[in-house]
Amino acid sequence: MGHNFLLVKKSIQMLLLYFSIANLLDLAYADPPYGLCSNKSSYTDNSPFQNNLETLMASLSSNASVSKNFNTSTGIDPDSVYAQYMCLNYVTNESCRTCVAAASQDIRQLCPGDKEAVVWGELCQLRFSNQRFLGHLDVSGNIPQYNPKNISNPEHLSLVVNKTLSSLIKKAAFDSSANMYATRDEPFTDSDSFFSLVQCSTDLSPNDCYTCLEVAVKNVTTCCYFSRGARVLSRSCYLRYELYDFYDGATESSKSPVTGKGNEREIWIITISTVASTLLVVAILVSFFCHLPMKFRMRKCKKENTSEDGKFRVFDHPNHNDFQHQDFQRDGLNDRESAIMDLASINAATDNFSETNLLGQGGFGPVYKGILSDGKEVAVKRLSALSEQGKNEFTNEVLLIMKLQHKNLVKLLGFCVDGEEKLLVYEFMPNNSLDMVLFDPRKGAQLSWRSRIHIINGIAKGTLYLHEDSRLRIIHRDLKASNILLDNNMNPKISDFGMARIMEANEGEANTVRIVGTYGYMAPEYAMEGLYSTKSDVFSFGVILLEIITGRKNSGFHKSKRAPSLLAYAWELWNNGKELEMIDPVLADSCCSDEFSRCVHIGLLCVQEDASERPAMSSVVLMLKSDNSIDLPQPQRPAFFAGRFTDHHEAKANDCSVNGVTVSDILPR
Repeated sequence: MGHNFLLVKKSIQMLLLYFSIANLLDLAYADPPYGLCSNKSSYTDNSPFQNNLETLMASLSSNASVSKNFNTSTGIDPDSVYAQYMCLNYVTNESCRTCVAAASQDIRQLCPGDKEAVVWGELCQLRFSNQRFLGHLDVSGNIPQYNPKNISNPEHLSLVVNKTLSSLIKKAAFDSSANMYATRDEPFTDSDSFFSLVQCSTDLSPNDCYTCLEVAVKNVTTCCYFSRGARVLSRSCYLRYELYDFYDGATESSKSPVTGKGNEREIWIITISTVASTLLVVAILVSFFCHLPMKFRMRKCKKENTSEDGKFRVFDHPNHNDFQHQDFQRDGLNDRESAIMDLASINAATDNFSETNLLGQGGFGPVYKGILSDGKEVAVKRLSALSEQGKNEFTNEVLLIMKLQHKNLVKLLGFCVDGEEKLLVYEFMPNNSLDMVLFDPRKGAQLSWRSRIHIINGIAKGTLYLHEDSRLRIIHRDLKASNILLDNNMNPKISDFGMARIMEANEGEANTVRIVGTYGYMAPEYAMEGLYSTKSDVFSFGVILLEIITGRKNSGFHKSKRAPSLLAYAWELWNNGKELEMIDPVLADSCCSDEFSRCVHIGLLCVQEDASERPAMSSVVLMLKSDNSIDLPQPQRPAFFAGRFTDHHEAKANDCSVNGVTVSDILPR
């Protein structure tokens, strides 16, 4: 209790300090211009770069007399200077010239010595850089600002903002006659109308303009939902809305009894003081809360930790609603749980799906590395428009993996459906997929015997969770080395649930006419007859186990002329007591021969031709854990089926694999 009293006393002292600081905010209150400096590189006085910059800045205002958008450059590398200004389209040419002339002076005063900077005036923005930036979208460093007057009905305003801006940004971006500029006014209340404006720099592509404005909408709806108006200052675009006709010359004072800058400052002071005091009260309550006994706060902490609203969906895309409500609310997933992400955030995270961020190319489309606004690394699976994984499979994968939580399953962080775009955002796996490590001569040598046993056990436990321990009974149907991802500590995580199926508790097997998967990992009953069950996954696991301990691929093994498959080869050597000949040579110093033989035995049990003879995954996990304490049954002959199975793809004549089946894609690395 004494500790809590001291805590309250200290918090009250901090609160008084906040009010004291608030009284000084009048000195810190800033009108335009607003500057953003890079601080990445600098120039020296009288250097060639400074001379080029001075020359270029002096020439800009004259162009502003005739054009509201202009870009130029001067000098040669490494002293080149690139510059661009954009005046708001509704201002006169003279106002544009005046604003650009002032910005040319302000930008050097706000960012002295910087080789890259941007400044925003009330009616224009100006930027320069030593790097060529024209035609490149840049939404970093966006500055959202809100009108200091609050709105009495923010929910209603939020609906108007989302609806109006969603259509307005489409017009600006994709209507060629709009020239990347659009305004709109909508009725709001009996006394007010909603006025909005969006504008992009004309060097952007329509898609980049749309993305820039999408990000701007996200900025304002995140920061400013309580305000009567807001704007976003961005390098590549501009967005603003108010409850008065600002682009036709009206002012806030014409719609409100509050007039003058002094009164606006008072409002800022009151607002910030109120926010500060509220934060302090919250801090006091949190402090008390954190000192409560664990049993009183466990439930609340658990609930709060499930919320991650700042990173995800901010406003509805026009194509989100039917998908979300039809497929997700039906299964009891709300917005927060389903983690709908907006396309603009994903575009920004992947640098507009830059080739430099490409991680891999799978059967359903490419996978890109991305970095979210909070710094989290992610892998983004982008389904191609021609992908065989249509909306149903995409819906299936999201619905399944969102409901699954296990340390050996890849974590889905979010997804996006926007028009033709279907995107899945996963945790980033820095060590790639198992096949890329295991079958690489250099990387494979880094996988010791202990590491391989750890990976085998992890895959087995993850598969067991799918079959028996999750709230759903799931058949993966496409277990293979490329769908096992490895995290920083080489922990395996099963990925790619696009082909997975839910089974009823009393359902032994199911049948399909559309066979999908990867030849070499498919159980014979599935490849031949379309029958699948948990034993189908057991077969695939057995193949992966044999690949891990031998370091050899099952697909294409027939080209070794030793046997038609790795399974046949393992069966032949095991029956002759020569299974140790299969040990991956790089494991010679770390492998235990008895343990290796037992793993071969377990692998052969899993790949038996008769599905009913294969062990369940619960038995497999127990076999792997028990060393030699449990006698293993004798395996029957494995499946030596051959031939080609086609669905939509045809294997090329020069392919190293005879896979003619629909190949599932490589998920995030």
